[in-house]
Amino acid sequence: MEIVEFLVTNFKSGGIFMYGILLVLVVGTAIVVERTLALVVRGRVNARALWREIEQLIDRDKLADAFQHAAATDTPLARVLAAGLARAHHGEPAAAIERGLEETMREVLPQLEKRIHYLYTLSNVATLVGLLGTVVGLITAFTAVSLADPAQKAALLATGISLALNNTAFGLMVAILLMLAYSYMQSRAARIGDEIDEFSLRLVNRLMARTGAR
Repeated sequence: MEIVEFLVTNFKSGGIFMYGILLVLVVGTAIVVERTLALVVRGRVNARALWREIEQLIDRDKLADAFQHAAATDTPLARVLAAGLARAHHGEPAAAIERGLEETMREVLPQLEKRIHYLYTLSNVATLVGLLGTVVGLITAFTAVSLADPAQKAALLATGISLALNNTAFGLMVAILLMLAYSYMQSRAARIGDEIDEFSLRLVNRLMARTGAR
C-alpha cells in the first residue's frame, strides 16, 4: 500500500503532463491488447502440424478435404493455404495457384503489422512529453525560487526539481513498456510472415510434384 500511495502522490504532484503520459499509456495498452488477440490468440497455430495434415490429404488426392481443413482454421497461414488449395481443387494450373497465393499473401501480410508501428511512435511521444513536463516544472520551480525568501531557496529548489523529474521518470517507464511490446509484436508478426512464406512455397512444390507424378 505504501508503494501505491507513493506512486499516486508522485503522479498527482507531477502536474498536467502526467495525464498526457497516462493517455499515451492507455492508447498503447489498447493497441497491445488488440494485437495480442490478433497475433497470439486468434493467429496461434501449429504451422508444421497443420502442414502435415494438409500434405497427407494432398498425397491421398483429397484436395477438397485439404481445402476444407485449411479453411476451417481461421489463421493467416491457413487462409493463404486455403486460397492455393481452392484453385488446385478446381484444376487450375500452377501459375494460377501461385497468383492466388500471392494475392492472399498481399492481403494477409499487411494485416499482421497493422497498428504495431504506433507503439514505437507512442514510446517516443511518452519520452518527449515526460521531458517537456520536466522542463516546464523546472521553469516553474526556478521562477518560484527567484521570488522566495533566501533561507528557503535551497529547499524549494530541491522540491521543485524532484517533482519535475517525476514526469521524466513516468515518461521513460511508459516508453520502455511500449518499446518492449513493440519488439515482441514485431517479432511475432515476422514469425507468422516467415511461416506463410515457407509453407506457401511447400504447397506449390507439393502440388507441382503431385501433377508431375500423374
